[in-house]
Amino acid sequence: MSLSDAKGPLGFLHKDNIVAKPGFNRWLVPPASIAIHLCIGSVYAWSVFNPPLTRELGVVAAAGDDWSLSSVVWIFSVAIVFLGLAAAFGGKWLEKVGPRMVGVLSACLWGGGFVVGSLGIASHQLWLVYLGYGVLGGCGLGLGYVSPVSTLIRWFPDRRGMATGLAIMGFGGGAIIATPLKSWLLGLYSEAPTLLGMAGEVETVTENGRLFVEQNGTLVEAVTATAAQAGQIEGVVANGLYAVGTGDTGASATFLTLGIGYFIVMIIAAFGFRVPAKDWKPEGWQPKPESASAGMITRSNVHIDQAMKTPQFWQLWIMLCFNVTAGIGVIGVAKTMMSEIYGTSMPLIVTAAFASTYVLMISVFNMVGRFFWASTSDYIGRKTTYTIFFVLGAALYMSIPFFASATATDPSILWLIGFYVATMIIFTMYGGGFATIPAYLADMFGTMHVGGIHGRLLTAWSTAGVLGPLAITSLRDMSVKSAIADLAARVDPAAFAEKFGAGLDQIDQLVTAKTVTIARLMEIAPEGTIDPTPSLYNTTMYVMAALLVVAFFANLAMRPVREKHHYRAPETDMRAVPGE
Repeated sequence: MSLSDAKGPLGFLHKDNIVAKPGFNRWLVPPASIAIHLCIGSVYAWSVFNPPLTRELGVVAAAGDDWSLSSVVWIFSVAIVFLGLAAAFGGKWLEKVGPRMVGVLSACLWGGGFVVGSLGIASHQLWLVYLGYGVLGGCGLGLGYVSPVSTLIRWFPDRRGMATGLAIMGFGGGAIIATPLKSWLLGLYSEAPTLLGMAGEVETVTENGRLFVEQNGTLVEAVTATAAQAGQIEGVVANGLYAVGTGDTGASATFLTLGIGYFIVMIIAAFGFRVPAKDWKPEGWQPKPESASAGMITRSNVHIDQAMKTPQFWQLWIMLCFNVTAGIGVIGVAKTMMSEIYGTSMPLIVTAAFASTYVLMISVFNMVGRFFWASTSDYIGRKTTYTIFFVLGAALYMSIPFFASATATDPSILWLIGFYVATMIIFTMYGGGFATIPAYLADMFGTMHVGGIHGRLLTAWSTAGVLGPLAITSLRDMSVKSAIADLAARVDPAAFAEKFGAGLDQIDQLVTAKTVTIARLMEIAPEGTIDPTPSLYNTTMYVMAALLVVAFFANLAMRPVREKHHYRAPETDMRAVPGE
């Protein structure tokens, strides 16, 4: 007898034992779904962790041995990859054991992943953060994501789009709670590092691109706190030199606290799941006539294994993959992108608090878009909804380089507003794509195995979790290297040597050690030099727009699933071979 058997040790979690009694109020199920998705949706606030994790040793600024932004961003990517893999493999298991058992396992993995990640941060072992948050947490994400979806579709056959919008709305809104919560916890647990002295008042030495302060005949590695960095941690002053390896960003304790909190909330929510009795339907509701197939809504079912043999499955896969790729890379570095594009040109407006609020608003519009677009699709159809996503989305992605470039030459708040509005609309459609896809699947393949089919389709999310951050980080790194090389060719060699304590011939070492940056080069650049920072993401945005064009044609070619793929039950077909 297996643990997942209805009569096994965990039988009280099995779907056979959580069938709702007659008269059960179906509106009691959505709150449990939303609670779980609010917890796992905090993954969208990952970018809040980017700054502290990239200066875990330096605390106020990145030290030579600190993790790079690209290595930290990939933790988010790994979590998304394992989300898709867990959903793909766990989707079929979900159909067997039900949402409560899957929800409990999700709570253990998501909460436990944070705890393991906390140990990795405390010991400065990056692989443990990948294992905890990325692998274990990612599996928890995938199982928690699919567990409510098929359940709500069965509870709300009359409003599929609204039901999936409710289920997935919480995932998009997770960062609304997580962003301020994480920021508050980081501030609560952070400690200022040891002050070695003020810049210019203590003797410094530069070796292999790293800055050292001599104290009692010993060289102590140090970092310098700028005016912007000084306000991040209480007790830090601008132009102060701080000892590397002292102080605390608060990231480890924040991970531990969140892991325990998320586990408790998700366990309680999982016990709120119920499944409808067989053949249950809302009182007074009748399915639409078969003629509604003109709108690609079928009353037939397609077996989970047969679904992957249809072109419609792969068209939907491409649509989801490219829509997510276009948005997920931006979400992963949202706070950094806002700070880099507008923080240098409008420092009084785009402060660290403004950037954090930007991440919060992404979550707000992501959440609102999930419910709005999914509910709208009940009236205008799924195909029309996705057509809007791809046409309007491509145009908006192409507008971002315009706003960024305009800011570099004319730092006007008008360009900031344009950038803000464009990205917020993009994120409504990004979230709307996630919320509408389960209803699209139910329309195309029926509800029999929609949870499992949805899980397998989420491998598109895994793929996008690699493609999006890979594109945005690799293209950004290329732009950064090009910008630094261009600025280095413009600056006076003597001024460079005076500022960095080494000549231009050592620039590669200085860049690797994070001593030389675009911002610091701009401080000694000739007057009139345009800051290249706002244009670092231009190429990426054009690539994202191109992906949406491809997805547009995949959706344009969508047709109803052919009858040969429909499932025939044993009582009407003794062979019961799907698709035969």
